[in-house]
Amino acid sequence: MDDRYTVYPRTLVFLIRGDEVLLVRRPADAPLFPGLFNGVGGHVERGEDILSAALREVQEETGLRVETLHLRAVLSIAHAQRAREDGQPPGDDAPGALVFVFVGHAPADAVTAGEAGELVWVPLERLRELPTLPDLPDLLPRLLEHHDATPLFLSI
Repeated sequence: MDDRYTVYPRTLVFLIRGDEVLLVRRPADAPLFPGLFNGVGGHVERGEDILSAALREVQEETGLRVETLHLRAVLSIAHAQRAREDGQPPGDDAPGALVFVFVGHAPADAVTAGEAGELVWVPLERLRELPTLPDLPDLLPRLLEHHDATPLFLSI
């Protein structure tokens, strides 16, 4: 077995408006993280650069056209957390994910929910009250401290 593995490039974006962050609540029937809150984002299309993918995903999922995003973290996830088609957990040779995490300021425009789920502006102080991905309440404040500073590199 080869010690190298494949990763899917993904984007994750947290848009800020004052003391609020825009989160999406994943549908209850979503294959990944059903019913949990997270930032907006998704896959990178073949031939697309990471920033263009992040901007495209923001527009597709929120209807917002954001001018500037700052890369704040790169998350390396050992293997995708998606179960196989037969319902079994992924094996050690399952593809991983390389998640490029961005932060940006949202324009004053109204958001338009897409297929990703319900969009909610959440006051940062209420983040721990919501059902989020487990690491989000600890990670998000670190991302926002100096949103245009040197990115964080994390392995999960």
